Amino acid sequence: MLKISGTNLRIASASLAPLVLSACIYGFAGGGLPPHIRTVAIIPIDNLTAEPALTQESTEAIRDALEGRLGLRLSSEETADAVVRGSVLSYEPDIPLSFRQGDAGRVNVTLRRVQVTLQVEIYDKAEERVLWERARLVVDGEYEPPNEVEGREKALEKLVNDIVDGAQSQW
Repeated sequence: MLKISGTNLRIASASLAPLVLSACIYGFAGGGLPPHIRTVAIIPIDNLTAEPALTQESTEAIRDALEGRLGLRLSSEETADAVVRGSVLSYEPDIPLSFRQGDAGRVNVTLRRVQVTLQVEIYDKAEERVLWERARLVVDGEYEPPNEVEGREKALEKLVNDIVDGAQSQW
């Protein structure tokens, strides 16, 4: 017969606890899109600004994020489980942030910001309801002149992060 003292039992229990806990299967429930959302249609983003590239750039950024980060498959609007639609409401490409004294008393702008304001929604077709929306989502990106495109890319990355975070926060 094996006799175990109180101290040995505590040591044995402490040693076995990580093994027992590591064998447990657990998970978190409640976050993310509803389980019936597997496909998505992305309607080309309306562009209410004078910058023509924003329609294609924002639509592509959203498509890449939903496919790559949320694992949704693209589909036509007729057959999709969800639809993403939106509009670019305003575009400010040239907001000065940082200045430096230049030659002959001139002031040079050394850092600028692009700011994009959008309206975006994800709509669940089966349940006929909006899953996530932002009426005035403002994203921005800083750049050193004259690299406005770099600032716009940073702003669009913030846009897709907000959309993915919003889609994943559905409880």
